[in-house]
Amino acid sequence: MSDVTIKIAKNGPLLISEEVEVVDMDSGDKLAIDKFPIALCRCGQSGNKPFCDGTHSKVGFDGSLA
Repeated sequence: MSDVTIKIAKNGPLLISEEVEVVDMDSGDKLAIDKFPIALCRCGQSGNKPFCDGTHSKVGFDGSLA
């Protein structure tokens, strides 16, 4: 697997363009991902965790890194 770049969307998700393996930390199960890019939730409000479903824009998520 090559180096992966994760982009942080302002007030939005983590965007991953390259193929990666996403594994549940507790169970060790690999999550099925059928296409890339993927967006991982940062706001904690997604109905499709760990993936982003756009809820951050409805809840006014502030993704400031400061």
